Amino acid sequence: MKFPWMCCSLLAIALTQTISAQSKPEQTTTPSLLGYSSQAVSAQKDWEKKFQDGIVPDNIRENMRRLSARPHHVGSPYDKDNAEWILSKFKDWGFDARIETFNVLFPTPKERIAELLAPTKFRAKLQEPVLPSDPTSGQTAEQLPTYNAYSADGDVTAPLIYVNHGVREDYEQLDRLGISVTGAIVIARYGGGWRGIKPKVAAEHGAVGCLIYSDPNEDGFKQGETFPAGAWRPRDGVQRGSVADDPIYPGDPLTPGVGGA
Repeated sequence: MKFPWMCCSLLAIALTQTISAQSKPEQTTTPSLLGYSSQAVSAQKDWEKKFQDGIVPDNIRENMRRLSARPHHVGSPYDKDNAEWILSKFKDWGFDARIETFNVLFPTPKERIAELLAPTKFRAKLQEPVLPSDPTSGQTAEQLPTYNAYSADGDVTAPLIYVNHGVREDYEQLDRLGISVTGAIVIARYGGGWRGIKPKVAAEHGAVGCLIYSDPNEDGFKQGETFPAGAWRPRDGVQRGSVADDPIYPGDPLTPGVGGA
C-alpha cells in the first residue's frame, strides 16, 4: 500500500517543480562590477578594454629600467633626475604638470657597527656584495647603507636575547618562561608584524637595542631560488625600510597627520 502513495507524492513534487520552473520569467544575466550600475557596466568594461589594449609591455619594461638605473631614494640626485624625466613625459602627453618641493625628515646614519664580543668576536660587514649579473649592485657610492630609517641613535653593549618575531605574543611567551629582556639587545626576525613594532615593543619591555634579520625560512632559499636565479632574497641581501611608528604616526614625522607628500 505504501508504493502507490510514494509514486503519487513523487509525481506531485515533479509536477510542482515543472510548473514552478515554467512560471519563472526569463532572466538575462548582466555582469556585475562593484561601484557601477548595471546600465554602466558595459560601457565601463569597454573603456577598460581600450585602456588594456593601449598598454605596451616593452614600454613598461624600458621605463622601469630607466627609473631604476641608479639609486633613487628621496633627496638623491637620481631621484631629482627621475622627477624631471617624469615631468617631461607628463607635459609631452598634454598634462598641466609641475614639481612640488617638500622638506621632510629623512635620517641616514654616519656610522654603523654591529659586533659580537663574546664568546667569539664577530663584526658584521653590513654591506651587500656586488653581483656580476646586476650592474646596479656595484653603485655603492650612491646606495643607501643597510639600515632602517628612524632608528634611535646610540651606542649600547648588552647581552643578546632572541625574541622570535619580536611581537607582543613573543614577549608574553618569554614572560611565561621567566625570561626578561630588560637591559638586553633583542634579535628578532622579520615577519609576524610591521617591522616598526619590533623595536617599539622591545623598548616597552626594557630592551636597549633591537636587531632585525631576514630568516631564509620565510624570505630566502627555503622558499625557492634566490636572486639572481630566482625572486627570493639572496644570502647576503638586506631588507631596508622604516621603523617609524607608522600605524600611529604615518608619513613625515615633521608633519604628523598631514599628507605632505
